[in-house]
Amino acid sequence: MGQEGFNLTVLQVLPALETGGVERGAVDVAAAIVAAGGRAIVASAGGRLEAELARAGATHLKMPVDRKSPRYLWRNVERLAALIRNEKIDIIHARSRAPAWSARAAARRVGIPFVTTFHGVYNFGSPLKKVWNRIMTTGDGVIAISEFVARHVEENYGVPRSRIDVIHRGIDTDRFDANAVSTSRVAALARNWRLPDDAPIVMLPGRLARWKGHRILIEALAGLGRSDVVALLVGSEAGRESYRNELIRDVRGKGLERTVRFVGHCSDMPAAFKLASVVVSASTEPEAFGRVCAEAQAMGRPVIASNHGGARETVVAGATGWLTPPGDATALTNALAEALSLSEEVRMTMAQAATLHIREKFSLASMTRATLAVYARVRRDASLGDA
Repeated sequence: MGQEGFNLTVLQVLPALETGGVERGAVDVAAAIVAAGGRAIVASAGGRLEAELARAGATHLKMPVDRKSPRYLWRNVERLAALIRNEKIDIIHARSRAPAWSARAAARRVGIPFVTTFHGVYNFGSPLKKVWNRIMTTGDGVIAISEFVARHVEENYGVPRSRIDVIHRGIDTDRFDANAVSTSRVAALARNWRLPDDAPIVMLPGRLARWKGHRILIEALAGLGRSDVVALLVGSEAGRESYRNELIRDVRGKGLERTVRFVGHCSDMPAAFKLASVVVSASTEPEAFGRVCAEAQAMGRPVIASNHGGARETVVAGATGWLTPPGDATALTNALAEALSLSEEVRMTMAQAATLHIREKFSLASMTRATLAVYARVRRDASLGDA
């Protein structure tokens, strides 16, 4: 990705390779390493993204790095140290806390640089939990995926801002490009979801987790009072059947059975976004970055997001979308009403602004280029230290 001549072998370690921002970032960076001339290896417990990693030319090694018990943590130190020696790894990059404990010990044992990425803000209700989290601050390079996360690390762990590299999550603007999504793909989704023709579509993408704000959206839709709107909750249940049942009761209690639809996991999110009239992120807790908002804007869709966390960095209020107080259903109702009443001219202006905003500030190429630069820097610093 514009960084040819990168000849390092990088091992990324993360719990699994299922869908999510951590996994997506690891696969994207692995692909960039290979494209630039390096070797990319990923150690995890495996998952649905293994095939995509292989297509990128990277290697996946299955390892129980998702386990948190002391017995597994110490065994993984041995496994990773052996892997580093056998594969002549230059840098090890941990993307989660449990693997980070093993990865740092292995890196120190063999003598290679250790990099971490804060993909979120970790709760610390006890001193012991804060000690557990602190491993992510001990990298030779410490990456935060947003300014919001960087401030959290600085304020709560005393890490100087100069030691933190802010590298926003990158959006694949070739994939999330409205012009690249065919009408047939959009029509196929519409048929599968049995959407009525010309219905305004409100979409909330995200797994069924309480903090994602589904109940706030349901309440806001009740306040909107429009029978022509269809609201799609796009995302897997992820084992939260009881929460899904609560949402269904909410929908029935507010008479929204014909409005709200649970469509589950979607493997073609660019087509899904193209269906949407407006995309909502109603999270009641701050998003570390807010990939949904960024991807939707890349597709030229107006977004409504909670006014906290990473959304403040990805959404330009009044230009590419709206920011509403977290948990405020009335404010969300008002923003929905405004978004759904936009003229075609205003909608096109917002779409152009949103697309340009994401392409200029949050592209996949920018993310991978910055990450590979961190790798090169920590490797260079380590070589100087050895001299």
